[in-house]
Amino acid sequence: MTTISNAEFDDVFDGQPLMAIFRGLGVERSLELAERAWGLGIDVVELPIQTEADLEALRVVAAAGRASGRLVGAGTVVSVRHVELAASAGAAFTVSPGFDPVVSRASAEAGMPPLPGVATASEVQAAMATGLTWLKAFPASLLGSGWFPAMAGPFPAARFVATGGMDASNAAEFLARGVRAVAVGSALDDPAQLPALAALLAE
Repeated sequence: MTTISNAEFDDVFDGQPLMAIFRGLGVERSLELAERAWGLGIDVVELPIQTEADLEALRVVAAAGRASGRLVGAGTVVSVRHVELAASAGAAFTVSPGFDPVVSRASAEAGMPPLPGVATASEVQAAMATGLTWLKAFPASLLGSGWFPAMAGPFPAARFVATGGMDASNAAEFLARGVRAVAVGSALDDPAQLPALAALLAE
């Protein structure tokens, strides 16, 4: 069986410790917050696709991202059909809550590097056995920051994006424990958190 690669994320997250996620906010609000993220210096944005409205928001934000040289991906991709919809909406990559090798392979073959979700050593091992090195740790806040150095022992080549329950109050802690990037959502809609997020980008 041929391996799957998502090494493209080496470049995507180079110098990018934060990724923004905007779930179910509609076209206008998604675009507004994406532009806020880009203005802060968060170049990587994910929009989960669970409804037709989500797909339309992805189309609009992805087009705006391409126009300004930013990458916009599709999230909550859990089927081959979702991969097809993500591609048709212009997504640059896909993100999944769990690891499904069929979905990951379909995404890679469609030209969108997949970022599958993991929460156990078995899932990390299974994903890496297919060739994937970038993994979404979900739900990160429940796994805890100590999970990441523990996984680094047996899986030193794994690159983790911490997702779920992440904001300005805990992002720095997770980054300090070896996480390559932290995905934040509602934090970008909280003016009190914006200075702290901007400080993380400046480090």
